[in-house]
Amino acid sequence: MEWGVDEALTCLVVDDSRVVRKVARRMLERHGAVVREAADGQEALFACREELPRLVLLDWNMPVMDGLEFLKAARAEFGADEPVVVLCTTENDFERILMALGAGAQEYIMKPFDDAILAGKLVQLGLLPETAGS
Repeated sequence: MEWGVDEALTCLVVDDSRVVRKVARRMLERHGAVVREAADGQEALFACREELPRLVLLDWNMPVMDGLEFLKAARAEFGADEPVVVLCTTENDFERILMALGAGAQEYIMKPFDDAILAGKLVQLGLLPETAGS
């Protein structure tokens, strides 16, 4: 699917913490994104089936279905490139990060992150214009 430059970035924030979802939502909305939320991987999979977002901001550790399980299921169902998945984790374990990248995540960021870190990552991925990361 081709995404136009003028189209709003659609995002799904997946985290079992309501606070983290709210903070990430605010950051993304400041950049003009249209944001939906899910509390676990299973909710996220259902949300993607309803309307596939351009970006999934994905927590690793969640109940019901964790981030890695969601990632594998999403790649099997929707393909290797869509949606773009950025794994957000407190895990500073290089093996886990490699596992997520190997399962199809395009990028990762460490929690806690701020607006500049998130915007910079989205600029790198071509999801936001370069002016957003500065």
